[in-house]
Amino acid sequence: MLYAFELSGDHEEIAAAEVFACLETEGIHPKAHMQFDHCIVADIPGEESDIEASLKAVAHRIAMCHNILKVIAITKNNPESIRKAAEDSNISTHINPGQTFVVRARRVKHNTDINCAQLEGRVGGAIFRKGFHADLKNPDVTFRIVMSEKAIFGSIIASVDRKAFHDRAPHKKPFFYPGVLMPIMGRAIVNLTCVKKGMKLLDPFCGTAGILTEAGLLGVKVVGIEVRYNIIQGAKLNLEWFKSDFSLVQGDASNLPFADNSFDAIVTDPPYGRSAMIKAESLEKLYHESFREMFRVLKKGRKAVIVSEIPANEIAEDAGFTVLSQYQQRVHRSLTRNIIVLQK
Repeated sequence: MLYAFELSGDHEEIAAAEVFACLETEGIHPKAHMQFDHCIVADIPGEESDIEASLKAVAHRIAMCHNILKVIAITKNNPESIRKAAEDSNISTHINPGQTFVVRARRVKHNTDINCAQLEGRVGGAIFRKGFHADLKNPDVTFRIVMSEKAIFGSIIASVDRKAFHDRAPHKKPFFYPGVLMPIMGRAIVNLTCVKKGMKLLDPFCGTAGILTEAGLLGVKVVGIEVRYNIIQGAKLNLEWFKSDFSLVQGDASNLPFADNSFDAIVTDPPYGRSAMIKAESLEKLYHESFREMFRVLKKGRKAVIVSEIPANEIAEDAGFTVLSQYQQRVHRSLTRNIIVLQK
């Protein structure tokens, strides 16, 4: 069965990687996939009810995605082809007799100039002629058309609560400190580790606990290290606010107070520039020592995601890690974040 993931466009490379990491976390292994602008279509084998239950769990944890669709058709990106696909398709596994529907369309980038409202009307007419009635305000089923390089037509089986991420913006939390990751990116990089509920995740530069908050909301047991007393008190306020299962230690990331192989995942965003020099002699020394410590306390085969202002691949490899993937996020003219996914 084909399922489509309508990506948000926050960071297309990371968004795609997050989809596959979340599928892996939920035990879903696609046979094949197609990738379009802002959309991934995956062929997922198995019982439909089991697959969709797992995909709803994916929607609960994923960040850089709008909707998950059960695909009806993939067709050329023009109104007649899309309307004909709706006319010719069997939609009995997407909508039950007596249920109401609505059609919603979205253009991606500059792949088409189709008028979305007119297309929604034409496709809605095709579904109406199959004996179903529209309800624009409170439908039972939402049919979705994502117009990328091709048109992906399907029914939404799960949507991501993107508003919840915006409601957790740093300035809306009990304790705020500038320069931190936004919740959507924080959740996405947590997901890249494939960490599961009940596992233990470490952030050795936890700051105000933005990353730990996102992991904690997934039921992960989170542990943070922070060298600054006032910041760790703020982190405590934030984690208590979101009822996380957490432990915080005021300490040094270069000398972690944990046994070898203690953690299932590590995700961290070390301080940048001058703020990194609170305890360390140099940024390079801080990175080398903290990466060695992270490697030591991470379990074998597990993943770490590190965000840094400098390329850190060589430092990670010197510490013993294997670099699985790397990304860049331009924040503003003077700051580009380097994001690397590592494995022990």
